[in-house]
Amino acid sequence: MNLAALLFDLGDTIMVEETEVKDAEGTTLRAELAPGMAETLREFKAAGHRMGLAADSRPRTPENVLRQHGLYELFDTLAISEIVGASKPDPRLFRAALDALAIPEKDYGRVIMVGNNLERDVVGANRLGLISVFYHLNDRRRAYALIPDEVPRYTVTSAAELRDLIARLVKQEA
Repeated sequence: MNLAALLFDLGDTIMVEETEVKDAEGTTLRAELAPGMAETLREFKAAGHRMGLAADSRPRTPENVLRQHGLYELFDTLAISEIVGASKPDPRLFRAALDALAIPEKDYGRVIMVGNNLERDVVGANRLGLISVFYHLNDRRRAYALIPDEVPRYTVTSAAELRDLIARLVKQEA
């Protein structure tokens, strides 16, 4: 499959939410990353994948965390709920990232959305026709679908599994 882009959630996907250090306004100043995620993101970028963030977040949180770990420059766009004015699963948040990447609707089926929340990340991705990947890093969120739109196309539990999945999907085009 010729992937058009990889979209990621931030909390409990790239960073571990329970490690966040926040300021008085609730903006995350720093946080630890999910194990292996920095290397995985660098590998995806080195392989030529376009990457974006689609996150329900305070405006400066993603930049703070990504810069802390030297990952900010890997992302081609950051779609952040408080800037876009919509939270997942609202399609406007996903479309903000997709539009910034100049991905037409006909190519949405070649975009992967990786996130930890069935109700937000998976539902939003599925309703737009994106390839949904449920990143089950921990048990902070429900891990079973209550409605058909919450059923992810794929589930992974580690950065290594995510790398393997993307490699398998890319090979399908050959």
